[in-house]
Parts: sequence; structure tokens; C-alpha cells
Amino acid sequence: MLINAEHLLQYQRCKRRPVLDIHGDKSRRDAPSELLLKLQQDKNAYHQSIVAQYTYHQPNYPKGNWEAGQAATVELMQRGVEYIYKGVLLAKYSQLVDAEPDVNYTLLSCPDLLVKQPGESCFGDWVYQPVNIELGKRPKQEYQVATAFHAQVLTTVQGVAPQTAWLILRSKNPNYAVDLSKWTLQMQAILQEFIESLQVTTVPEIFISRQKCNLCLWYSQCYAIAQSQQHLSLLPGVTPIRYSQLQSLSITTLESLANTSSSILENLTGFDAQVAAKLVLQAQSVLAKTPIILPFPPPNGNLTSNSPVELYFDIEAQPDLNLDYLLGVLVVNKQTNTEEFYSFLAEKPEEEELIWQQFLDLVWQYPEAPIYHFCVYELDTVKRLAKLYRTPHTLVQPLLNRFIDIYEYLTQTVALPIESYALKAIARWLGFEWRDQEASGAKCIYWYEQWLETGDRSLIEIISRYNEDDCRATRQVKDWLEKFLASAPLDLSAIRRDILL
Repeated sequence: MLINAEHLLQYQRCKRRPVLDIHGDKSRRDAPSELLLKLQQDKNAYHQSIVAQYTYHQPNYPKGNWEAGQAATVELMQRGVEYIYKGVLLAKYSQLVDAEPDVNYTLLSCPDLLVKQPGESCFGDWVYQPVNIELGKRPKQEYQVATAFHAQVLTTVQGVAPQTAWLILRSKNPNYAVDLSKWTLQMQAILQEFIESLQVTTVPEIFISRQKCNLCLWYSQCYAIAQSQQHLSLLPGVTPIRYSQLQSLSITTLESLANTSSSILENLTGFDAQVAAKLVLQAQSVLAKTPIILPFPPPNGNLTSNSPVELYFDIEAQPDLNLDYLLGVLVVNKQTNTEEFYSFLAEKPEEEELIWQQFLDLVWQYPEAPIYHFCVYELDTVKRLAKLYRTPHTLVQPLLNRFIDIYEYLTQTVALPIESYALKAIARWLGFEWRDQEASGAKCIYWYEQWLETGDRSLIEIISRYNEDDCRATRQVKDWLEKFLASAPLDLSAIRRDILL
């Protein structure tokens, strides 16, 4: 059985995924999403931009014939070529560790580059070092472990360990030296654990972490199982660290968590008094299918405003370009009972300054109006744009003082019977629906890129419509929260005393 660096990389993110990749029924996988396809395209483009800087040799072999690939790579190494692109290296797992005789795994290494360096190897007075090219901007652990894997397999092939290995990242300082003395031991431990997980009949336990799981092709299958189990990872606030702590106390169901005193949890790793109380109340809310007021002080500032006009603000951005290309504002006039949506959209990246000025002109028409938004991104973006385009402090600071984060206010005042505190999850629980069911922030990234390439106006129309719906959803969440808090004032006597003590 073949084990490659991608298996190790994915195993560090999710112990279940690479096991399914090897043993699972591939017909049950999801189709790749548009965002996943875009990420793959971006990664390929970045790879090509890097390797184009080198005069390299690439081994020629029939696709999938790894033994022929290694033979072609070794031939290039024997010749002492300077750079080898997508070489193939093979080693038996038993060559790295003292494995049982019947453990038959072959390690397959395909580093992005092998770079010739002075030294002594079985090939002559030179050695090779592995280089991996990653789209990320930070030298994450999984990147360094995967690179250490390449270095270990390379060691068995050339008869000597490389002194170092390298990552090329998408950052200002792209070249990063991997400390093999540190990461080789960690890689070997992770590799052994992964091998052991392949030898048991059961697949590793599910843990749904949407940020990591959403792009996985096994997501739908895992999510359906988690829902059928009412798995605690579906409960907002349950992180992998907190889940392991709950498991140590045999708290593995909603019922057991809902009936736990928060004082039992508050000193555990990853918890404190507030986190513990909130998590128990969150479990109670989901079980009872009803919102519960949290016994904590609300954020500074008032959710309710006496202003006759309210503004609801949402942004669409293109992270790869460091571009905020759509600033959407819903203007609600309570006196005239009217609403109007303004979509300030940069049809070209260089129009960002123009839409920033248009946004400022609009919001300063209502100098007393609160500006409601969902999460901190809008606040941070206004600061960024103000600094980038040298907007006077006197225009910006009074604006920032009017911002009210609905997400912050809601998550500090109420527990909802939902799986996520994302805007979509909350608004849909309240009955709100987006006009384009498949639209999402991630898809808007893809659609805007397509707009820049094709000029298809239907793409920016659907983005603008999605942004307007985000503004309207923010308004619906704010209106509901305002009414709920007004109708259900905090009463600690109504909250179980054993939760708080």
C-alpha cells in the first residue's frame, strides 16, 4: 500500500479523511466545489510561476508507474542535474522504523523540487535537498511535517540525510528552511500513528470543523453521520481540544453536557467560567429547541437606536487581490417606512478607491444613523481603506463609533438552537432565505474572478444580489434580537442554578 506526503498532511487536519481516501467508497464523495477547483487552479499557477524561475529536468515515465518514475529520477540524480521537478522517490516503511515484518507499506515521495547541493552521497560529491511549494503564507506544521517526509524518503535513496529542506510560501519572504532535527521525529510519530489507523477495521471518529471540512469531498457523508449521532462537534463552541476534555469526563452526548454543572468544566484546558456556562446552556438550547438568554453582561453600546434611519453594511472581498470590491449598504428609514439598497461595486480592482469614496458620501448623509454589520470584518475593512486612501481621521473615527456588531451582541446575550453562528445559519433559523440558494461568500470570490476574466455581467449581478440579501439578513437578525431581549429580560432565577455555580 502506498503512503504519500498528502496523506500525512491531511491526517494532521483530520484523522478520518486520509483513511477514507485509501479505504472509502470513492463513489460516495462529493463533487469538487467551485472554490476547491479555484484553489487547485491557484496552487497550480503559483507552482508554475516558481518553477519557471529554474532550468529543471522532469523524469519521464508512464503515468502511475511509480517504480519507473523512481528509476527515471535516480538516473537524473546520478547525472547530477541541478534541479529535478516532480521527482519520484520510494522507500519501504520498514526502512524508517522497526516495523513488524508483515507491515508492508511503501512510502511515495514526490517533492516539488529536488535541488543539488555540495556534499557526499551515493551519487558522488553532491546531495539533494527537497523543496515543497505551498499556497499558504505561513509555515504551518502540516507543511513542515510533509517536507520532513520527503527528506526521510530522500535519505534512503541517496544514502545520506539532507542538512535541511525548504518550503516556498506565498509571502514576502517565501523561502523557509525546515528544521529537520525537530520535524523528522514528529513526522515519524505521525506516520506511525497513521499506519496504525489504517490497520484497524473502524474509521476514525467524526469531528465536524466547518472551516476545515467544507472543502473536503467526504463532507456530506461525514456530516450526515454526525447529524444522525447528534455529535457534539456540531455544537457551537465545541473545539477539538474542548471535545477531548469532555470525552475524558465521559461527556459525549448533548444530554450529558446539558446536565453537567459548568463548575466541573471551567478549569479544564480550553475552558473558563464563561465558556463552560455558555457551552452547557448551548446544549440546553439545542435540546429544548429554544433560545436561552445568557447570564453575561451585554457588549458596550446599545443595540436599539432612536435614529430615524438605520444602515446595514456588508462587504464582498477578493482575498487574493487584497481587494474589497463591493461595499453594500441597506438604508432603512423608519419614519417614511422606506428602504433602499446601495451597491458600490468596483468593476475593476483599481476602482476600490472610488467605491470607498461613494460609501463615505452615503453614510455621511446620515451622520446619526447606526451602522449595523455582522462580524468584525466590516470594521477592520473601514480602518484598512481609510489608512490606504489617507482618509482624514475626522471622517473615519466618528464613523467607527457608529458601528454595531450584531454577531458580537448576539453571541454574548443569547444561545440559539443552531449548529453555527454564521449569518446564514441564524437568519435561516429565523425563516429568512437568500434569493440565490447556492450563493455564498466563497462562491462570490470565484464569481468575481470569473467576471474579471469574462466580463459576464450576470456574475456581478448575482454577487450584488447576494450582498443585498446579506444586508437584509443582518437586519432581520437585529430586529429579532432586539424584540427577543425586550420581551425576555434577564432573570437569573429562571436559569438553572447548577449551571452557574
